[in-house]
Amino acid sequence: MPSGETGRWVLYTRRGCHLCEQTEDWLAALGFSPTSHAGHFVDVDGDASLQRLHGHRVPVLAVDGVVLLEGRFTEADLVRAAGRLVTAPASGRGDPARRSAPPPS
Repeated sequence: MPSGETGRWVLYTRRGCHLCEQTEDWLAALGFSPTSHAGHFVDVDGDASLQRLHGHRVPVLAVDGVVLLEGRFTEADLVRAAGRLVTAPASGRGDPARRSAPPPS
């Protein structure tokens, strides 16, 4: 499971979307789940404004409101984006010790 402070992430999905299901599986394999990290899945069809915004682009992965990935992407793309999920400060509350630690030699 990833360690470190996580940003607030959202995976916008839709029921019956095979790309969304695949992305959920990939996130789970990387150790990211709504129960283990500061994130959650949102069905865009449950909210008209989200349906308009993301409906034709799902799956959409965003962290702290910034879209990282959308539509068709590879597992490698998601692995790279997962680094952003781990290093982004949660709600602006990054770990001060991590910020001030010297770079590894």
